[in-house]
Amino acid sequence: MTDASPPTALTIAGSDSGGAAGLQADLRTFLTCGVHGLVAVTAVTVQNTLGVHDRADLPPRIVAGQIEAVAADMGVGAAKTGMLASAEIITAVCQACDRAGIGRDGEVPFVVDPVAASMHGHPLFDEDGLAALRDLLLPRATVLTPNLDEVRLLTGLTVTDRELMRKAAVALHALGPRYVLVKSGHLTEDPECVDLLYDGEDFLELPGKRVSTPHTHGAGDTMASALTAGLARGMTVPEAARFGKWFVANAVTHSYRMGAKVGPVSAFWRLATEDRPANG
Repeated sequence: MTDASPPTALTIAGSDSGGAAGLQADLRTFLTCGVHGLVAVTAVTVQNTLGVHDRADLPPRIVAGQIEAVAADMGVGAAKTGMLASAEIITAVCQACDRAGIGRDGEVPFVVDPVAASMHGHPLFDEDGLAALRDLLLPRATVLTPNLDEVRLLTGLTVTDRELMRKAAVALHALGPRYVLVKSGHLTEDPECVDLLYDGEDFLELPGKRVSTPHTHGAGDTMASALTAGLARGMTVPEAARFGKWFVANAVTHSYRMGAKVGPVSAFWRLATEDRPANG
């Protein structure tokens, strides 16, 4: 036993019964990155590799209560959001994060992954939820991490090349986050996968190879949670963004088939590739 405690990171997200995305992906990533994971569950989904079949949202007071309980007792080194399900839950999350000092004007870095649709195209927000996401949550974000579908939902811009990614980053930054990290995974015509970090003045390109695989479930969650783990460990935002990009690139490279359709990326790629004793 040791008196030393690892850094902590909080995920505020929905549960994926298939274990590939959502808070399950976040906790796997936190563990692999050496961070103790804390959880505020927002919703329980009924899903597998074929899609999301049903869901039940938790009461907003229960979501807020989870955030405040862990923040008060265990401390939060960094926090991230995933699926927040409704305008009422977003409002409760914002209020709880304000009380816990989580967010742009607080001491705790806050990564907002604006999950507005599942990877299978199922909507996760109504119009009120999308408006609450844009108006209430984004101004609190230390880092906003949208994919290109989420860029379109938040700004109306359809991104088809790297130059339009820059315009999208500027438009998103105007909504209030301190940093914007536009992910290019859906820019499938580009032979590379170059994400873009923007702080309101400077652009930082994060290059990476494009991996040919259909098994990418949980990639966005994994990148955002690796970035969050980096912030919890004391990295600057650019350092944490580079770390998240490096981590998810390896996770996609080591993705695997599971079920009938889209398999998960592997947050355990580091463990899976370690040398092991012949009998162990």
